[in-house]
Amino acid sequence: MPNGLVKELREVQPLSLPDRDVRAAKPLLLRSVLRFDTIRTLSRIAILAALDIACLVFAIWTALALKAAIQNPDTLQHAWGTAKEYAPLACLVMVLLFARSGLYRDRAQRPGLAKIISALFEVVLVVLIYAEIEGHSFNSYYIFYGSLVFALVYVSAARWVFERISGVVLRAAGYRRRAVLVGSSANIAAVSDALSDSKAIEPYGFVARTPGHDANGLLDFRSLEQLERHFDAVDEVLITDADFPQDEAVELVDRCHRHGVRVRVAPSTMEILMDRVEFVPGQSLPLFELKPPVFEGVDFAIKRTFDLVGATLLLLLLSPLLLLVSIVIKVTSRGPVLYRSIRPGIGGKPFACVKFRTMVEGADDLQDELEPSNEVGGAIFKMRTDPRVIPVGRFLRRWSLDELPQLLNVLRGEMSLVGPRPLPQRDYARLEDWHRKRYLVLPGMTGLWQVSGRSELDFDELVRLDFLYLEHWSVFLDLSILLKTVPAVIRAKGAW
Repeated sequence: MPNGLVKELREVQPLSLPDRDVRAAKPLLLRSVLRFDTIRTLSRIAILAALDIACLVFAIWTALALKAAIQNPDTLQHAWGTAKEYAPLACLVMVLLFARSGLYRDRAQRPGLAKIISALFEVVLVVLIYAEIEGHSFNSYYIFYGSLVFALVYVSAARWVFERISGVVLRAAGYRRRAVLVGSSANIAAVSDALSDSKAIEPYGFVARTPGHDANGLLDFRSLEQLERHFDAVDEVLITDADFPQDEAVELVDRCHRHGVRVRVAPSTMEILMDRVEFVPGQSLPLFELKPPVFEGVDFAIKRTFDLVGATLLLLLLSPLLLLVSIVIKVTSRGPVLYRSIRPGIGGKPFACVKFRTMVEGADDLQDELEPSNEVGGAIFKMRTDPRVIPVGRFLRRWSLDELPQLLNVLRGEMSLVGPRPLPQRDYARLEDWHRKRYLVLPGMTGLWQVSGRSELDFDELVRLDFLYLEHWSVFLDLSILLKTVPAVIRAKGAW
């Protein structure tokens, strides 16, 4: 038979896969219980929620009891009654925010200590705001920060114990997740060897981008198309190459997410050293999960509320400055005060991005003539001495004052205070497909671009910063970026 025909038949021949259940044949009782995924999920959520609630109530009581013991021991007996008064609301808020943060997900997806800390801070902030709105008066706010300190200790300790005990139970039942390795042959072999001692992940299949991989008992899926036909037998896909081609990675992630299959990346040495990397307990190899970069549900509601409140306060606070800048522009140059730049927004839908005018009227018509003078690689156009910029415009750009009218875009729901910066249509048309994933969320007035080097970074690095922001978003991250924007603007690092 001709070699070409043999290869063709090999590609289309269906694979014979083992049963999806890879739990050990013993012990019978544990294996039987773990087969009922719904019962196991409900039990996990109930146990974790009960632990969290008990720890929070005990934290509030501890804070009040400690204060009473120091100031007035006679009131110590009233500490429990006071704790029960505040506990119901705090526990409800905690359970909801913990659920939003993914802290009740299964073991493989559940975040670690960093997310617990940020979620507890959010709980205290929400309860404090509610108490102020309801008109409660406090001689001090000790009950909030005191309870927070003890809650951090109790909740973290209780969850650590739960992770250890549940890990022992799962290992005793022989429960492991099936993983398909995708990448170059050498890295597939290395990751497979590294996972050989894992008690949670079973590498049993691979798709090699380069020939030469010795299967060592692993199933060769041969292509992404063949793998996709067997996603029902796969728990997760591991990308083994730190330099995996971007276009292939986008295709692979989209295929997996369409079928609800988890995607993770086996990191390079440099990625392991990154300060934002969070180790997933129970693995012999640290893994990072790739999630769809979108805000939805409670996340969107919280972020939108933050935007509305923040934009309103900033407009009120900065209104004298906005008026002064408007007068200066009107007096020193011809043309309108505001410039409306049509830019793609969420989903690529165009909107009018409002800015203070910093260029001569009709500057867009001169763009084509200046293209050969572009000083930045990739999709962005930048010139240090753009002849179209008016004198006051250089000052406004130096201090990023020209961006302030975008607070109106935030109020209209076209932008967010923090997020990927919206690019002009000219730049958007030059983006690669993987770049456009940043348009799955509202564009922002500021972002990691502005606090991490700004224009001095090349475009691919800027896009990766956008993805990093989307992956680790929280209200505290937004606040942190907003606060860091001020010194970044003062330093004018990379500002043109």
